[in-house]
Amino acid sequence: MNYKETLFFIAKCLSISLEEKNRDEIEKQLKSTTIDWGAVVKVSTSHYVFPAMYCNFKRTDFLKYLPADLVEYMKHITNLNRDRNTQILQQAQELNSLLLDNNIAPIFLKGTGNLLAGIYDDIAERMVGDIDFIFSKEDYPKAITVVRDFGFSEKKKNHYPDLDNHYRRLQKEKNIAAIEIHSALLAAVFGIKKYSSEFNYSFVEKDCQVLNGVTVLSYANKLNLSIIANEINDHGFYYKTMALRNAYDVFFII
Repeated sequence: MNYKETLFFIAKCLSISLEEKNRDEIEKQLKSTTIDWGAVVKVSTSHYVFPAMYCNFKRTDFLKYLPADLVEYMKHITNLNRDRNTQILQQAQELNSLLLDNNIAPIFLKGTGNLLAGIYDDIAERMVGDIDFIFSKEDYPKAITVVRDFGFSEKKKNHYPDLDNHYRRLQKEKNIAAIEIHSALLAAVFGIKKYSSEFNYSFVEKDCQVLNGVTVLSYANKLNLSIIANEINDHGFYYKTMALRNAYDVFFII
């Protein structure tokens, strides 16, 4: 399997829970074709969809077609990610309460926002890096002060500078995830500044959802952010690349 074939195989595997056509095709391929599982693990890991692929295989009862040692490894990684996401959700709730107590309303973004909105069948499906949230221009500096006073600071080993769309990454001792405090949704990269003024806090805050006391983007803007951020912030439009994790989010949001 070359890279293109591997990428396409993984992409179809990520949809087998909901797409009957892809489910039938993947089952046939698993039964009749030798899969380069080393390549599948490498590519799915680099795209941060390894646990999502396991969850889809499990839901469709396709794990029986996989090598036993691979199944155990996938299960182990997925369980670790589920435990991590459980802690991230607890941390997000704690931050939400802290900020609300200081009359600051955060809007949670990206993976953490999707976990809080419950868009996945299993929270283990989504690999999350940081906890991202955005604030109004007025609340942005206040939020930085509040979380710093709460014990968040720059990582000791790595210094992350301020970027044009979020404050430097901060982390608190014994907390599993770092946080990114956003002043904008999009970075002004490659001279493209107009989009950050069109798709911004003022645009998304109008139709946000409040779920169990936590504010997240509307589904329409979840979709917008998943696509636009990948194209602009991650330079997808420039390098002509795609990210399966983003594509998986789009699939579930739709």
